[in-house]
Amino acid sequence: MGKIVVDVMLKPEILDPQGKAVAAALPRLGFSFATDVRQGKRFEITVDGDVTAAQIVEVEKAAEVLLANPVIETFIVRAE
Repeated sequence: MGKIVVDVMLKPEILDPQGKAVAAALPRLGFSFATDVRQGKRFEITVDGDVTAAQIVEVEKAAEVLLANPVIETFIVRAE
């Protein structure tokens, strides 16, 4: 079985209140490694057999229509 991963992130110019909240909470909890945090989504899609180029193209189309909002989000599709 193959796996296709779609990572969806807000575009850099879009405000990310959840990321800001996490970034503010980290130092209060004793973590000092982060200068900024952005929150996103990850979809793992399992397919029969090895991942093909045609399946990647199909998943890219699905990401444009269903998984991401292209107005405010970017996405990356990759085989894992």
